[in-house]
Amino acid sequence: MRLRPYVHSRDFDAIKKWVTDERTNAMWSANHAPFPMEKDAFSDFLTAMYDKHGDCPFVAATDEGETVGFICTSISTDSNEAMLAFVIVDPAQRGKGYGREMIELAARYCFEILNAEAVQLNVFTVNERARKCYESAGFTERHTTPDAFPFGDELWGRCNMVKKKQLSF
Repeated sequence: MRLRPYVHSRDFDAIKKWVTDERTNAMWSANHAPFPMEKDAFSDFLTAMYDKHGDCPFVAATDEGETVGFICTSISTDSNEAMLAFVIVDPAQRGKGYGREMIELAARYCFEILNAEAVQLNVFTVNERARKCYESAGFTERHTTPDAFPFGDELWGRCNMVKKKQLSF
């Protein structure tokens, strides 16, 4: 697997197919991304996330070139902590280890290229499958905010997870 920069003209159509309902959209973007996904609106969303947080979008591709995941990275120069956001894997490819591998590659990018001391991400507590994926990639819970996000008649908790840079001697 490889991470490569997201190319809107090439990658949008694949990612659009992964976000098929409002719950999925809320789960992966906390309703920051427009739904239903439209090409121009998604481009505007990515531009706004870059302008606001410095989010840079990437896709995960298999060695055969198939796009199987999407993720954004950013870094806070104040805390020297990177953030992974808008993580999603093609539903048809889940359960094959692609999510864990994408998260591991993104964390490695943050440590080695962005020179971050730690990498964090947020996951809703109702998304247990994603949380287990992040744990398998070496992330641990830092704190959880109960009832942080309303969705319909539900209140979802938000778990902040972190992975710290390993010192090598």
